[in-house]
Amino acid sequence: MPHHSRRQLLRALWGATAMAPLAALAGFNFFTSEYTASREELQAQVAKRFPVQQRYAEIFTVGLRDPQLSLDARNNRAAITAVLSIASPLLRPSQVEGIVTVSSALKYDAAARAVRLDRPQADRIELQGLGGRDAERLQQIGGAVAQELLRDQPLRTFKPEELTVGRKTYEIGDITVQDDGITVALK
Repeated sequence: MPHHSRRQLLRALWGATAMAPLAALAGFNFFTSEYTASREELQAQVAKRFPVQQRYAEIFTVGLRDPQLSLDARNNRAAITAVLSIASPLLRPSQVEGIVTVSSALKYDAAARAVRLDRPQADRIELQGLGGRDAERLQQIGGAVAQELLRDQPLRTFKPEELTVGRKTYEIGDITVQDDGITVALK
């Protein structure tokens, strides 16, 4: 291999390996001491944890699937809207479906290095094909189980190496919800 070509190859390889750690830190801005996770990144993380389901009173099975994350910068909250299903041998038909929206504040769990949902609250529940007292009871059950299923759900988990640059290891501080992502302060 000619000396000139070898030098170009070495430069290209060095450039690629030098940029690899920076690619892993793409959401970090060390000048402002912040990390920003885009809504798309967070949506992908949330989607990996679905579908989920839980039994309620040994009579009902409540499930959530197809989650859609939305962010509310004005109230500093995140929300997950999902398809809700409630199945029971007591129901006719034996399963009803609808939509549930659960909004939540966010908190940082230092032990798990995760930004999690904090105190989720079912804001909206719509069930198809039901009315009256049956719909009210099933909405209460669906809301309670949805809140339980989403409590402490992680939105973003950091790897130890993501919080370390050189000899400095960062901790996560304040979490700010924006319309297109969340920003966490690094301290």
